Amino acid sequence: MNIVVCISSVPDTTSKINFTENNTKFDSNGIQFVINPNDEFGLTKAMVLKEALAGTVKVITVGDATTEPIIRKTLAIGADSAVRINKAATDSYTTALEIANYLKENPADLIIAGKESLDYNGGAVPAMIAEMLDLPFVNACNGLEIVGTNAKISREIDGGKENLSSSLPLVIGGQKGLVEESALRIPNMRGIMQARSKPLEVIEATTTEDLTTSISFEKPAEKGACKLVDADNVAELVRLLHNEAKVI
Repeated sequence: MNIVVCISSVPDTTSKINFTENNTKFDSNGIQFVINPNDEFGLTKAMVLKEALAGTVKVITVGDATTEPIIRKTLAIGADSAVRINKAATDSYTTALEIANYLKENPADLIIAGKESLDYNGGAVPAMIAEMLDLPFVNACNGLEIVGTNAKISREIDGGKENLSSSLPLVIGGQKGLVEESALRIPNMRGIMQARSKPLEVIEATTTEDLTTSISFEKPAEKGACKLVDADNVAELVRLLHNEAKVI
């Protein structure tokens, strides 16, 4: 089985985020970048399928040279090879287009992407890839089983869970639950050493045009002061909620 996992490099969620140039540019100074968590669940699932069914796992990312440490980490975790499309991934459509163009020439049986990246939170790339390749797509997957040339998938819906089946090839948008969080793999010394000799292909993007541009960024408002009310003083709590918070 030929599995492709789409990877995004995102700031660690514990990082302190700042912007420069009058809040028009993200300040990457001092930021620790990690594998997008939704993609990490997908990568681990790909490794489990590879070990059970035999085959290969290739990771693909759209990004500049600064993303290569993250790509090398995916190789150390166990991916067999990697492709970096040399373009900053700031626009969902062109990101999906670059990945789809590559996959048209290098088809896969299963394409796993995170349902969204934790920096832009667009949630659009995996669906766009599926549309461009004319493949079935299931989003928000938290369960996947491959039986022959068919896939059994479960995903979250409002108020419950939906079970589906699809023939391969297939695109899924994975998330937490695709594997248990405790099952996520970390590189060991052997994997790190092997990653140095695994192929990482760098190809140029087919387009430099982005359809969307970030005009400016704005941080969430600072949390206001907190007022504590004695547990027995219900009347005061109601007064504050009514007159100051104006929520009742």
